[in-house]
Amino acid sequence: MPYAPRQAAVCQLILVLFNSDEMTKPSEATDSGHRDALAAVPWLSRAAVNVLLKLRDMALRPDGTVNRGFLNIIDLKSSPNPKPVHGISSSDFTVDPSRNLWFRLFVPDASTAAGSGPLPLIVYFHGGGYATMSAASVPYDGFCRRLAGEVHALVASVEYRLSPEHRFPCQYDDGFDALKFIAENSATVLPGNADLSRCFIAGDSAGGNLAHHVAVRAAQSKLEQVKIRGLIAIQPFFSGLERTESEVRNEKAPIFTVAQADWFWRAFLPEGADRDHPAANVTGPNAVDI
Repeated sequence: MPYAPRQAAVCQLILVLFNSDEMTKPSEATDSGHRDALAAVPWLSRAAVNVLLKLRDMALRPDGTVNRGFLNIIDLKSSPNPKPVHGISSSDFTVDPSRNLWFRLFVPDASTAAGSGPLPLIVYFHGGGYATMSAASVPYDGFCRRLAGEVHALVASVEYRLSPEHRFPCQYDDGFDALKFIAENSATVLPGNADLSRCFIAGDSAGGNLAHHVAVRAAQSKLEQVKIRGLIAIQPFFSGLERTESEVRNEKAPIFTVAQADWFWRAFLPEGADRDHPAANVTGPNAVDI
């Protein structure tokens, strides 16, 4: 898989968090691991990723709409596998069919070392700028499967609504409702060895942004059925009107340009809102006090 080296680095970082009494600082948990992972990606895999991103960009229209049919064609999907494959089984659970809200649960086989004993729960949100990708997308299905096996955890990968058809706060509503559903129905949707005293909310890119806001809502709502032990935000998608040093330095980066990031924000935020909206700028002038 094109993302395999990066997946391995992320899995190792999360494993460190599970086995540590103190949360690792973001800078300590990302910089060196990501550099090593990217350096290990073969050129052919990089080329494949670039081609897929070019195809994705063709579906993002200048007027802020998307060619959803084309995106669905190029976004290859994986089906769940109730029977374990490489020690991990997966099943889909519906939360609300009216908004196509569901999650895919990855469970280590109880007969393996990864599946024995109490298992923490990771509620995961996929990336894609809030406008692309799915919990069933091949890269995310593969990553969550690997994550469950390597860190010995249950992984619930959430399918949420996409923009621009569904703007803020739809994704935040979906994310929190999925977490609440899992907490309230744990006896029927989770295996008996689920350890709800060790729940982590995680996500990458837009999913990292979503994980942050779901964690804030969870803290405010005081969910009693689960104990959230941490937030794992992998290169979270945040922004602000004032450009950061990284944005200036990587304005025309080959994978994801500043202009592309701005497009995704315009497609997601409420009409007329700017990047200092509290959804995007979580430390800015309009940020929610947490």
